[in-house]
Amino acid sequence: MTNMKATPLVKARQPIADDRFVEMAIWSLPQPLPGSAHGFKYRLAFVVDGECVLRYDNEAGKGDHRHVRGNEQPYAFVSVDQLVDDFWADVTAWKE
Repeated sequence: MTNMKATPLVKARQPIADDRFVEMAIWSLPQPLPGSAHGFKYRLAFVVDGECVLRYDNEAGKGDHRHVRGNEQPYAFVSVDQLVDDFWADVTAWKE
């Protein structure tokens, strides 16, 4: 995101229970990051007992993907609303 003017859309941290929380950051960009076909940068994380067990992000050059227990998987970005819905569905379905 260097040299790119980003507009923050979402910046939130939400406790889920004593041992877990969700942290979300989404920005609007004037142009897509390398590897992405849309104008958003995002990082959505679910942390349990101090460990990030689920993360959706699109770092420059890698494109849209998610990490589940350390395994990286491609993610098909459709919209910001769908991204947030998919993330919350994974959080809700989380099994220890």
